[in-house]
Amino acid sequence: MKVKTITQLFLCALLFISVDAFAQLNTPRGSQLATISQRVGVSDVSITYSRPSVKGREIWGKLVPYGMNNLGFGTATAAPWRAGANENTTITFSHDALVEGKPIKAGTYGLHYEVKPDQTATLILSEDAEAWGSFFYDKSKDALRADIKTTKVPHHELLTFEFNEVGNNSAVASLAWGEKAFPFTVTFDVTDIVLSDWRRNSKGQAGFQRQNWEQAANYALANGGDANEALEWVDKAIAGQFFSQKTFNNLAIKAQLLNKLGKTDEFEAIMDEASNLANANQLNALGYQMLGIKDYDRALTYFKRAVELDPTNPNVYDSLGEAYKTMGNKKEAIKNFKKSLSMNPPPNVKANSEKHLKELGAL
Repeated sequence: MKVKTITQLFLCALLFISVDAFAQLNTPRGSQLATISQRVGVSDVSITYSRPSVKGREIWGKLVPYGMNNLGFGTATAAPWRAGANENTTITFSHDALVEGKPIKAGTYGLHYEVKPDQTATLILSEDAEAWGSFFYDKSKDALRADIKTTKVPHHELLTFEFNEVGNNSAVASLAWGEKAFPFTVTFDVTDIVLSDWRRNSKGQAGFQRQNWEQAANYALANGGDANEALEWVDKAIAGQFFSQKTFNNLAIKAQLLNKLGKTDEFEAIMDEASNLANANQLNALGYQMLGIKDYDRALTYFKRAVELDPTNPNVYDSLGEAYKTMGNKKEAIKNFKKSLSMNPPPNVKANSEKHLKELGAL
């Protein structure tokens, strides 16, 4: 019997090594992996995909066939385009969202397109986010379908996802490859997300800080939240809890909520109470607020009290001058604007006093 050579023994041993062992080798891809993310409000949307190159090929209708197709592999007999290369292109939403106006739950989805020969396409989000490309696409697992219009763009050699527009509540995501782009809009109900998050957090450590209740109430006030609920929140900051403390800020927030709810008498009473805790700058702000709603008596009271608290500040005289001018008292307006200018005011205050004096024919 021949003695096996060392080489023969080595090759024989290789036969018993699991193929999985070789699968651990990390080699470069032909189409590189990429992820792009965008924050909208407090929510994130991210897209993970592989980036093939054009390389002079005819893409639309050729490399990427139109319509739904049998790709000759896997279980799908009518598959869309996988919007990239390699495994599934995926999109992740950190919160419930709208895509092209249609609701989608928070989570990760496979992202596909049915490309059409005209300037349209169908965006498809599939609950099957783990599949390889579109080879195993199953229509019954569609989470969302939306018809979109494609656009013509400058040449993109590499397939690229972009966020072309970003607003307070929405962003436009777009796949661009060659000279064609596939845009779609993602929208989040930012106010509801923020306030729902607060409702959960208020039961924990965050709920033991007065300022958090004030911030939540003020956010609801400024962003169209439930005013009655916000009023309950600011009341917790003002009184009745071990962390409560009555301050100018929380009284001012409460006053605005009462005004929004049409409770005028309560609004005025809380404004007066807030003014008793205010410094000169805060009284100035209250004064302008009263001018805005044409409550001239309160405006004048608040501006005069600001002067009493900070008589060396030229800005309080400038503000008092505006109040008198608004009320039609030219003499007192000129007097206070000139007082402001006599105190070497900062440039912005000086410019304001001079502007009003010119309008009054006194400069």
